Order: sequence, then C-alpha cells, then structure tokens
Amino acid sequence: MKVMVIVKASPDTEAGVMPTEAELAAMGNFNEQLVNAGIMLAGEGLQPSHRGHRVVYGGTAPRVIDGPFAETRELIAGFWLWQVRSMDEALEWAKRAPFAPNDVVELRPLFDMDDFGEAFTPELRAQEQRLRDQIEHNDGETR
Repeated sequence: MKVMVIVKASPDTEAGVMPTEAELAAMGNFNEQLVNAGIMLAGEGLQPSHRGHRVVYGGTAPRVIDGPFAETRELIAGFWLWQVRSMDEALEWAKRAPFAPNDVVELRPLFDMDDFGEAFTPELRAQEQRLRDQIEHNDGETR
C-alpha cells in the first residue's frame, strides 16, 4: 500500500527557520534507511505558506488567495510517499523519524484503483495506466 506521510507545519517552519546541520544529518540518515528498506518513493520539504497560494473554486471563476495562511498546525511543511505492507508498518517507521517534541506527522493511505469500484471503468483504468507510464517515462526530464 502507498501512504502519504504529511509533515505538519510549526511556527518555526512557517517563519522560515531552517534546520540545523545536525537535524539535516539526522533526517538524511532516516531517509537513507527508508530508501535502503525500499519504502521511500518520494519526499520533499515545502516553503512556508507566505510563498504559497490557494485556488478556491466556485462562482464564475476560480479565485486565487495569496499566503500566508492562518492555523499553522493545519498547514503542511513537507511530505513523504512510502510503499509499505501495512499501515502498522508505516506507523512503526513514522515513530522512528527524528522529529522534535510536539512535531506532528499525519499518515494517510492513497486510493488504489480498486477502491473506486465499477465507476472506474476499464477505459478509465487504461487512461490512468497510460498516464502513470508517461509520468515514469518523463521522470527526470526538466521543463
């Protein structure tokens, strides 16, 4: 199963406080363990919300809202995408992550094609697979 591990923002991440060398080394070591175990598919940190935008849909046209955004604990500071056997395995790995006290991560399983049932027709499945293949082929190419 694929799981997204969402790293919640903190006042420090929203203020743009960068990690120390020791914190970067600890996270690098943890990421290396994840990669060596074949679990980590992707992972990135995000810039503070003052650098971001939201698009709100409805009315006559989508509306763009510039950051920063309120409710720091509801914001995201980074993410991982993991391939694990179970949510229990993901939770065990998450418990080992080198975060500071009061830091928070949220683990959410990704939908699998079968989760969509009959509405996900063979034609839609074929389209999805074609797009995934195209993404994999394009991986590493820059725009």
